[in-house]
Amino acid sequence: MNLNSSTQTNLFGHEKIFNDLSLLYKKEKLPNKILLSGDKGIGKSTLAYHLINSILSENEEYPYNFKNNIINSENKSYKLIQNRSNPNFNLVNVIEDKKNIDIDQIRELIIHLNKSSFNKKQRFVLIDNIELLNINSINALLKILEEPNKNINFILINNNKRILSTLKSRCLNFKLNLTKNQSIKIVNQILNDDINNIVNNELFDNYVTPGKLLKLIKLSEEYNLDLLNFDLKMTLKSIIREKIYKKDKSIIAIIYSFIELYFRNNISIKNINLIKSYHYFLKKINNTKIYNLDEETLFIEFEDKVLNG
Repeated sequence: MNLNSSTQTNLFGHEKIFNDLSLLYKKEKLPNKILLSGDKGIGKSTLAYHLINSILSENEEYPYNFKNNIINSENKSYKLIQNRSNPNFNLVNVIEDKKNIDIDQIRELIIHLNKSSFNKKQRFVLIDNIELLNINSINALLKILEEPNKNINFILINNNKRILSTLKSRCLNFKLNLTKNQSIKIVNQILNDDINNIVNNELFDNYVTPGKLLKLIKLSEEYNLDLLNFDLKMTLKSIIREKIYKKDKSIIAIIYSFIELYFRNNISIKNINLIKSYHYFLKKINNTKIYNLDEETLFIEFEDKVLNG
């Protein structure tokens, strides 16, 4: 299953904001510093790639299809971005196995932007997960945001996390939202199927963005989990016992969400012990994230004290 936003050639759910931004570009009023804010997996990066391709492929042989909001995978700009060789596009994101976007990445970006362009097209810088910029990276970025070179456009992606006001104030902020039903409709369009035929409703009740829903489905496919017939408790047990989180680090975030969902679904005023466990594990999850502690110890303890208790 393709979860890479750079290769999502169809745009679902954000057609209005895309059309608004496209109109601003045609009127030569597109802001050169855009901030796209919204929940993780809502489609912010996909929207950014569609906007970028619609502009870069404008005079190419296979331009962007505005009528159906589709990137033509045969256009030159799309292919160059996939090959990481498009002179008019720069992507900055956290490097795998690192926690932050470090200063060296921003310095490398600055060097590249100071080079002359090979053509007269707009140049785009897409910075994903800007909440992961460290303080040194932010300070370096602010300098180039203040006075960007001609024809350079910045699109920053924020996953509804707190960011420095000095960074936020330099951008025009567009907030993206989807209802749960809209997210499910988008997923069904992508899958050409009904998610209710694949995943138990109890499991995706907490997954309100298309990206998170698709990640859940991918989890079931890759690790042979019967998420249609498994309830929340069975799913948690299977993931923890099989130690799937060691094979794919992104599953850790899913387990955290499932643990919180499990408590919300089962806590009652009569069950004082479960309420105490909830506060205990909520604190432990928070400490594990902050101090980069061992998740395995936490998960095994949760299974033993709560799921088997």
